[in-house]
Amino acid sequence: NNTSHNISTKMPSSPLFFAFAIAAITMDISQTSDAYHPGKIGTSGKPWGVDEYKLWSDTRPKQRCYFTDLAPRIQALEEITCSKTNARLFEVVQYGQLPHDDKNFPLFAVRSVDWSPEKKNIFITGGVHGYETSGVEGAILFLTGGKAASYLQHFNILVAPCVSPWGYERIQRWTQKGTDPNRSFNPDGEIVEGRSFNPEAATDESTALIRFLREDMGHVEDWTCHLDLHETTDTDETEFRPAKLARDGIVDDGTKGEIPDGFYLVQDETSPTPEWFTSMIEAVRKVTHIAPADADGKIIGESVSQKGVIAIPCKKSLGLCAGVTNAPYRTTTEVYPDSPSATPEQCNRAQVACIEGALDHLLSA
Repeated sequence: NNTSHNISTKMPSSPLFFAFAIAAITMDISQTSDAYHPGKIGTSGKPWGVDEYKLWSDTRPKQRCYFTDLAPRIQALEEITCSKTNARLFEVVQYGQLPHDDKNFPLFAVRSVDWSPEKKNIFITGGVHGYETSGVEGAILFLTGGKAASYLQHFNILVAPCVSPWGYERIQRWTQKGTDPNRSFNPDGEIVEGRSFNPEAATDESTALIRFLREDMGHVEDWTCHLDLHETTDTDETEFRPAKLARDGIVDDGTKGEIPDGFYLVQDETSPTPEWFTSMIEAVRKVTHIAPADADGKIIGESVSQKGVIAIPCKKSLGLCAGVTNAPYRTTTEVYPDSPSATPEQCNRAQVACIEGALDHLLSA
């Protein structure tokens, strides 16, 4: 990179000035060159240490604001009322906070006001990977523009729209500490060498959500359904795969993965429920296209159980968020926002269509 930084020789001598100047230069470099591409951090073949993790975290620029762009919209969900009775439908609860930098990120969940033991319990999570925007937006759109109000007659609904706000702000997959939050919900899970899905260390994000489910929501003994809303993006291949290899000290052999063009679902092979998956795929098909299998008949290297659905081992054992409850109906959604055939709005609506297809099937079962 040939970008130069012209700094006047007549600079103030204040330490505070220098701190701001260095921070500004670092931020500029991180955005204008690949010097801090995560795949280039550290020594090839050597796992990251404390310094490498800190360098990675410090050079992830903030690109949007959780406090102004998202948190107020989540808190405003308390204002949704029934069109007939004017009764409040949802309450917003803060279930924890994440201490990062010089501020704490409040963690919010939205749940039915009229929670009844006679109804089935539904859990929806978004923003586990903070950079996957339609997971966040789809969760909110379901509550504001979908049929959530009508479903409340039959279901108790709990939604955590943005599990990873630091990742949301920096459009990152990992937490600030360099851990994949969607592998952190079972830190004691077995590591299987060569498997594409393996559990990682617990994170503040997963710990807070698990505590909330066990304590505040501890009265819920049986969950019926958990939908965890995600995306598969081009940066999975260009940024996050190289980052994981560098972090774990694995030499990149140049193998490239194929990003599926379209929507697909991740099925837990220990809880197949094929008809349920068909209902979701058919609902999404009305909004956007479904990802085809590759030349080997797979999607992201995993076996296809039915069109648009891949099967993986038990999600709880892998540390995936979708395995955090005992819900027999559980899945991870995957939208492809970089597709030339899909707009951001379509991706958001695809998430909503999937939720509604899932719940409609449960009502008809």
